[in-house]
Amino acid sequence: MERVSVFVDGSNMYYAQKRLGWFIDYRKVLNHFAWQRDCELSEAYYFTGADPQPRGRDSAFREYLNHAGYTVRTKSIKQVTDDATGEPIEKADLDIEIVIDMFNTLSRYDTCVLMSGDGDFERMLEVLRARGKRVIVVALPEMTARELRNAAGSNFVDLRQLEASIARTDRTPEHIEELHEEPPVED
Repeated sequence: MERVSVFVDGSNMYYAQKRLGWFIDYRKVLNHFAWQRDCELSEAYYFTGADPQPRGRDSAFREYLNHAGYTVRTKSIKQVTDDATGEPIEKADLDIEIVIDMFNTLSRYDTCVLMSGDGDFERMLEVLRARGKRVIVVALPEMTARELRNAAGSNFVDLRQLEASIARTDRTPEHIEELHEEPPVED
């Protein structure tokens, strides 16, 4: 039986959902990648920036993720100034935490599903493949670094193709501005 682990870059998926106009049901994500085929879910991780003073909605979302089967990794959001515009930007930078968990759990999965378009993961994908792991990248093509798409090769999945399998059906697109299941954090 193939063992599958899922790693979700929360910030990247937040912006993807805003662009798509539909919400991801993270329980359905696990069903899609693990339980529909002859696979078993090894682990699932969701990485997100955390406001030092959490809002009720954010806490509820993290609780939902835990209940759905995810290990939620958080890092405090920091405010920095954009050099070009002088505008404040919120950042959490969880890339290294994602890579560490991918590497530290290597013996527990055969297939790694990465939900992110961040090019910083290119080298990690190469390392995983060199160690005999199958790697699937799920993201929006227009929000995915060319390097990551090249590293994923034929195992790149356009998030739009999964809408029927992973979209929430209890929220409609007109609620997209209410989407606050993930703080707006830049990587």
